[in-house]
Amino acid sequence: MNTASQDVARSGEVVRDLSAIRLSDEVEAGGKGANLGELTAAGLPVPAGFVILRDGYLDAMRRGGVADELAAEHRRALASIGDDQALARHCEQLRALVAKAGMPPDLADRITLAYQRLGTDTAEAVVAVRSSATGEDSASASFAGMNATFTNISGPAALLDAVQRCWASLFSPRAETYRAERSFAGEPAMAVAVQIMLAAERSGVAFTADPSTGERDRVVIEAARGQGEVVVSGAVEPDHYVLAKDDLRILQAHRGSQAFEIVRGDSGDSGGDRSIALAGAGQDRPVLTDDELQAIARLAIAGEKHYGRPQDVEWVIDDGGRIWLVQARPITTIDRPAAATTTVPAGVQLAAGLAASPGIASGAVRILSRPAEGSRLRDGEVLVAAMTTPDWVPTIRRAAALVTDSGGTTCHAAIVARELGVPCVVGARTATTSLVDGQIVTVDGGVGRVFSGSHPLAQPVQVAEPHLAEAEPPVVTATKIYVNLAMPDAAESVAAQNVDGVGLLRAEFMLTQALGGRHPRDLIARGEQEHFVTAMSESVQRIAAAFAPRPVIYRTTDLRSNEFRGLTGGADYEPVEDNPMIGYRGCFRYIHEPDMFALELAALARARELNPNIHLMLPFVRTRWELGQCLDLIDASPLGHSRGLHRWVMAEVPSVVYWLPEYAGLGIDGVSIGSNDLTQLVLGVDRDSQPCAEVFDESDPAVLDAIARIVGIARDHDLTSSLCGQAPSTRPGYAASLVGMGITSISVNPDAASHVRRAVAAAEQRILLDASLTRLHRS
Repeated sequence: MNTASQDVARSGEVVRDLSAIRLSDEVEAGGKGANLGELTAAGLPVPAGFVILRDGYLDAMRRGGVADELAAEHRRALASIGDDQALARHCEQLRALVAKAGMPPDLADRITLAYQRLGTDTAEAVVAVRSSATGEDSASASFAGMNATFTNISGPAALLDAVQRCWASLFSPRAETYRAERSFAGEPAMAVAVQIMLAAERSGVAFTADPSTGERDRVVIEAARGQGEVVVSGAVEPDHYVLAKDDLRILQAHRGSQAFEIVRGDSGDSGGDRSIALAGAGQDRPVLTDDELQAIARLAIAGEKHYGRPQDVEWVIDDGGRIWLVQARPITTIDRPAAATTTVPAGVQLAAGLAASPGIASGAVRILSRPAEGSRLRDGEVLVAAMTTPDWVPTIRRAAALVTDSGGTTCHAAIVARELGVPCVVGARTATTSLVDGQIVTVDGGVGRVFSGSHPLAQPVQVAEPHLAEAEPPVVTATKIYVNLAMPDAAESVAAQNVDGVGLLRAEFMLTQALGGRHPRDLIARGEQEHFVTAMSESVQRIAAAFAPRPVIYRTTDLRSNEFRGLTGGADYEPVEDNPMIGYRGCFRYIHEPDMFALELAALARARELNPNIHLMLPFVRTRWELGQCLDLIDASPLGHSRGLHRWVMAEVPSVVYWLPEYAGLGIDGVSIGSNDLTQLVLGVDRDSQPCAEVFDESDPAVLDAIARIVGIARDHDLTSSLCGQAPSTRPGYAASLVGMGITSISVNPDAASHVRRAVAAAEQRILLDASLTRLHRS
């Protein structure tokens, strides 16, 4: 046999029909492929398809001449875990190597032949292309969402491209970190499952045990209209049902909220996915009938009986009303024990400051002077610094606690620490000199103190207050209570609280994390614009999906020169300003650097394709002409054509009191008062200045008068009004004052949302009572 014939034979061995695959083929077919084959063999309804076995990937890398280089780079990537910037660089190089290797022509021919067999004489098949990595969907690791899946793929060229993109998805920072945390040894490899893509009328998941309580005598089903990714990604609130496993009685039925569905795109657009808004009857009726619920439960239970353990099953009802299973895997968290908590005794007080983020943690002190030293911080150490800015975020994520010399409770260190659930003390003044590297300390972020010694069970306290919602009925208010967010890490837990959405999603921290600490202009200079768009859109999507259908107001990056000089490459692009607080930032900067602004708008446009609850807010708007030119840039971008997009402005500069009617005439939808910056500029004081701390007062009559004027003007021009600042969180009467002004919403830190809502409810009740008494007296 000549070389060409050997290659064809080898490629034929690595493309196998689902009907010929069993669970015992997990190593070659990956977890997803093996489970689909096993379900097929069990006689359960599974769409037809085939699997490109892992040897297809390995052979392509060998024949492409990159196998050895991949192995070496992968070892370097594993060694860099904990260093977000280095890991991102290594993963980017790994994906570039996969792309360089390409796909051998004979393997491409074999895949194309298998694909053509799925079609008919008159039409090519529409398929789903799904990563099936070694160990994925196994009893010990789900790999949920770690690797790529592509839906509604049509045509050989699109299929081959999707297969190679699945291969490349092996090497994302999240996948590498997940494998390391799960102690997966050896070189990663990827099989790819290709299945007939059903025209999904309704889709969802079914658990044959309750994943939250561990009860095995029930089936939990969640359902939505259209394709199932809106359920598994959390993009919508699905209908939720609980059935008794023995007789399929419906024990619970909770109606969800679905503003849109994802369906197959038009053939004229080469297939793909399409998002369709739902309204009226499309939202009002249950997704499933009782008969359909019970039929899905029977299929899921049949899968559990076949495997002999509780299963997490994905199902689809096609446009003909038939129910199919499209994935099954063991429930990996059902036996996980709950984490323990304890109270930590205090030692000798070593430092004191402001209580910025609650929680108690012990660890060795690590004093750092700049973000570039972040690699010196070992996981679980206490980060001590003079002050922190967004480029510190990767380091803060690995810290047990954070202590800073300067700053207030609204500074960057405090904000990001609360987001990540890291105990934090700010404004400790002498922490970098009174504490010593290696010294063991306990940080109590709830009281703003640092003590000597440690406690072996000290743990951070997470941000959310879930027990309040469980212990008492949810408080309802006419004034919306939003939260301020800066990172996707806490999105799911915060979204579970009784909040109405995200009133301020800060871009700066996400940008720092998503770009691995690199300045955006550094990416542009190297032609990596797509990396910017992809990374930022994925971060925003994660938050928007957690809160959907509640609104998420994304504030575009407020590029202050002093903060962004610290990013990789930042010194080459950022001016040195004596007073960056009122310098080159906000709308003015967008006008002068439209190419960088365009990347952010492109990222938001991509995120809104699946998450139409995302809206836009522009920071630091000084004048009408600035806003007008920025709105023109938005209109000219892909985001400008996004239906239902609301455009807000931040009210941080006092000039907004004069210009707001003109802003309304330009077509904005809302205004959000940044009370921290507005206070600084009304009173002429730096909020982070320790000597001037007593001057900074959001309750100063001049500040309150400016806020009242802004709210009144907004009301007169049919604009929504909000406030995102620290005062409502810390001063009980402040929220009541805002309600009295007629503000539409208040956006606060997640840890304050519950008590602010109660304060707002009390204020609203007093207003109603006063109005009733007035009417009574008049009568």
